[in-house]
Amino acid sequence: MIPADARRPAEGNRPLRLALAYSLAMLAGWISARLHLPLPWMIGPLLTTAALSLSGLVDRPLPVRSRPFGQAVVATTVGLAFTDEALAVVLKMLPLLAGMAAMTTVLALAVSVVQARLAGVRLSRMVLATFPLAPVEAAVIAESCGLPPAPVVVAQSLRIAAIVVLVPALLYAFDGFVRPDTATVAGAEAFDDPRLLVLPLIGLAGGALFRRLGWANPYFLGPLGLAAALTAAGVTLPQYPHVVLAAAQLVLGAWLGSTFQAQMLRAARRELAISMLGTLGLLALTCGSAAALARFTPLDWRSVVLGIAPGGVTEMALTAQFLNQDVSLVTAAHVVRIFLLMPLARPLIRLTERLG
Repeated sequence: MIPADARRPAEGNRPLRLALAYSLAMLAGWISARLHLPLPWMIGPLLTTAALSLSGLVDRPLPVRSRPFGQAVVATTVGLAFTDEALAVVLKMLPLLAGMAAMTTVLALAVSVVQARLAGVRLSRMVLATFPLAPVEAAVIAESCGLPPAPVVVAQSLRIAAIVVLVPALLYAFDGFVRPDTATVAGAEAFDDPRLLVLPLIGLAGGALFRRLGWANPYFLGPLGLAAALTAAGVTLPQYPHVVLAAAQLVLGAWLGSTFQAQMLRAARRELAISMLGTLGLLALTCGSAAALARFTPLDWRSVVLGIAPGGVTEMALTAQFLNQDVSLVTAAHVVRIFLLMPLARPLIRLTERLG
């Protein structure tokens, strides 16, 4: 059950403000793309709607019901990277991926302990605000454990937004601002392929199935699993046209930016400032650990950084695709972490609640 705080904002936005917010987000994405910035159609709208929200021009988050569209498009696109060869490599490296997930979890726990002491709040609350979970899922766990969900949602959104902006920018800058190869991105001609109609069906069927089964993050994991299964079985499917993928990124970025409401930030200013510092510290620790780990594996260090980074699976998969990294490996690393953390999250929160 999604908490009332997470549902309410999606219901009261005025059409004119919605149209204005999405129009400005689209303009920001176009300008960012012209400037060759990393992940332009996500980061541009994210920063724009965050600025609109903090200024009060957008007084409520954009409808959360728009997020499944973006997730399904991205997940289906990522699933197409799971060829039989890629799947074999991922399965072979499953122990390493589990180790990467465990490493991120341990580092997040250590950072949470420091944050809780600095902020003067309970450890359980800071663990839930820091662990790499989706904001709504973290809010559901918070509510079930008797913790206030609103600060958790804001801290989780702040963590994801910071990593979405910083990780691509750092990796992009490290390579000397070489523009990634976009030759493989499908153009308008992809609309002429009748097989394109299969992709939205994959998104709908996968999302509905996983939601029915009660899985976490169903609109990402469902389409991802179905598209990956078809691709690994030898079914050849086209890529979404660039304009569709850009629209999906715009929806995801605009929604995430709009969650930064001024009144919520003011209510927990000190805690959120410490959460932001903790996010930067956790990012530095995970990046350093990834670089060290990459020296002992045949993997590209950039792929290891993206696989360990405490960001969302949707955003890190997009970043891997944009930077021409191993999308299947990065996605698999985050999926393994999801399946590791979700069953352990509630028991861990209850344990930290007893510890203080």
